[in-house]
Amino acid sequence: MTYLLPVPVPSSSTPLANPVSIISPHFCAPNPIDLAIIRKVLTITDGNFIVTDINGNIVFKVKGAFLTIHDRRVLVDAAGNPIVTLKKKLMTAHDRWQVFRGESTEPGDLLFSAKRSSMFQLKTKLDVFLANNTSEEACDFKVKGSWLERSCVVYAGESSTIVAQMHKKHTVESILIGKDKFMVTVYPNIDYAFIVALIVILDGINTESSSG
Repeated sequence: MTYLLPVPVPSSSTPLANPVSIISPHFCAPNPIDLAIIRKVLTITDGNFIVTDINGNIVFKVKGAFLTIHDRRVLVDAAGNPIVTLKKKLMTAHDRWQVFRGESTEPGDLLFSAKRSSMFQLKTKLDVFLANNTSEEACDFKVKGSWLERSCVVYAGESSTIVAQMHKKHTVESILIGKDKFMVTVYPNIDYAFIVALIVILDGINTESSSG
């Protein structure tokens, strides 16, 4: 299986020239993609995460067991087909999550993993390693920002090249009906399913932190 690694470019505003496909080339677009993440705050059952495009069409949903000892979530497309399985690795100090192709959790189907940069941190920092980066001496992607304010930014490796960024969207509806809605802009040629998977991991880590 071939993984296309991000190529650092001089300017943080310059899009990556070659598609960066982590999950599938199908999820790489030549133009920026804006997605709305709708999280039902008061729900811990299946389907509390819905991802739509700017026209309100469902792109992804998240299914799975939440707040259990075996925390596993499945990202599915609008038709319910599994895309990746996200699984928390037990007994790790830095909240490591692993992401596998489809509904598999076999080592051979591992696509990438993500962990907190340090155990104790006020701001969100996440290091992301692709499956072929076994040494993990340097991360392939990094997430920085504030999850509480929904203002995280995803960078290519240790560079200043931004590949996606999220921002909060407050509405009267969201306050009244207990929904947390925020937007994510995925830059051109970046796998947007991969970015959504990272957001699900951020939610998993921070939900656990706040509930613990």
